[in-house]
This record gives sequence, C-alpha cells and structure tokens, in this order.
Amino acid sequence: MAQPVFVGLDIGSSRVKVAVLDAERRLLGYAVKKSGTDFSHTAGLCLDAALGMAGAQRADIAQAVSTGYGRTNVGFVTEHHKTEIGCLAYWGRHNYTGALTVIDIGAQDNKIIKLDPSGRRDSFKMNRKCAAGTGAFLEEMSYRLDLPMEQMDGLARQSTEMVKLGSYCTVFSATEVLENIRGGKHVTDIVKGLFYSVIKRVLEMDLPSERIVMTGGVVAHNAFLLEMMEEMIGRPVLRAELPQFAGAYGAGLYASDQERSDQGTADPGETHG
Repeated sequence: MAQPVFVGLDIGSSRVKVAVLDAERRLLGYAVKKSGTDFSHTAGLCLDAALGMAGAQRADIAQAVSTGYGRTNVGFVTEHHKTEIGCLAYWGRHNYTGALTVIDIGAQDNKIIKLDPSGRRDSFKMNRKCAAGTGAFLEEMSYRLDLPMEQMDGLARQSTEMVKLGSYCTVFSATEVLENIRGGKHVTDIVKGLFYSVIKRVLEMDLPSERIVMTGGVVAHNAFLLEMMEEMIGRPVLRAELPQFAGAYGAGLYASDQERSDQGTADPGETHG
C-alpha cells in the first residue's frame, strides 16, 4: 500500500510553488512554474511534477493545504487554506530553534515575521500595497535596463561604485535609472543600487532580531541580496535551503497537522495561525 503524502501549495501572483511531504514531514518533491492566468491549471501542473519527484500519485494525497495570493483559486485542495504569514512562520519554527526573524521577499510584497524563543509567532509586518522593494520592482528595472532577470545578481557582484537611488517608487526609480544611464554610470553599479534599495526598504519596515533567515523567489535567484543584507546589518544571515519553497513547505506542514487532527493525534504545540 502506498504511503500517504501531504501537499502544500503556494499560489503566488508571479509563481506557483508546490511541496510534497511524507508522514515524517520530510520534503520529498517540489516544483515551481509561472502562475499565468489560470492558477488552478498551473497548480495542477506543479502538483503532478512535484508528485513525480516524490514517487507519488494524486491518489496518495492525504491532505492538501494552499496559501498565497491565489490560495482560494485551487479546487483540488482539501478545503483548507492558510495565510502566507502563518505558513512562513510554521516553516521557520519547523526548521530552526529559538527566536528568529523570517524576511520574505516576494513578487508583490515583503514580509517580516518574528518568532519568539519558543517558536511562536510574535509579530509580523508587510509592506504597503506598492511594488517598491519587491520582485516586481526588480523585474520592472530589468525591463528598463534591457537585462534578463537572471543576469542581475552576477552584474551586482561586479559593481565597484554602487549608484544609490533617491526614490523607492518604481515609476520614479525607472526615470532615475535612465538618467544614470545617460550620465554614463555603469550598469553593474546601477544594479547593485537597485539591490540596495530593496534591502533598505525591507529594513525600514522593522528591525530584525539577531537571527535572520531570508526566503522567497527573489532571494532564491539573487543570493547577492543576502550577502548585501549581511553587510548592511553587520551580522550573518541564515541560508535557507530552497528559500522559494518556504511557504509551500509551511502549507504542507499544516496539511500534515490536519491529518493528525482528524486522527486525534495532533500535537497542539505544533499548530499556530
């Protein structure tokens, strides 16, 4: 008889991420695709890919929980969905012990989630409904610079004289970037300045605790952001494994909890909103 699996789906505005866990809450499979215009269809493609990696089938799914921007748009989850804040907090508690600050840089928003020494969520903050400091900001700037997004991290590393931008607004920053290009500034220095703007915007939201871990697709593809964060705050930042899948993994943990609850074996200390 096939072993049951637990699925977490993070339906973001830019990417859909799916994580498949076993009964021991270990990550067996994962997949990510651009969200597109049909969240449910994309989620289905990711689900099948993640299940394939895990050596499982849809019939093996015991519980599935969704989170993210489009969490209510997926028809095949088992009627449960959770907030991104809750899922990221649960992921942080599951993977780390003690007080922790989770900084998630997503396509449309940034989140700072603080966990107390027992791993419980102490507080959280999100940015305003503005693209400044998010993945969408970097994507727009890459368009303005006529650069593929995947090249920005490498270019930022080559900078010798960072260009600091005066505006956080995506519209005004685009104009400022063009002015710097016209003024003869190197693209590498402009890109590092864009990264600096993202980090500064995050740090203005809240002051992180001593132990910090960064998650999200932006961090997964731009590791230099994490290194710049370390330099700006003067202390190390934890390197998360598969940072893009933190939310999906957290949703998978909730799926596992739901199964335990249905069986009357859940540990109340494991669940938190």
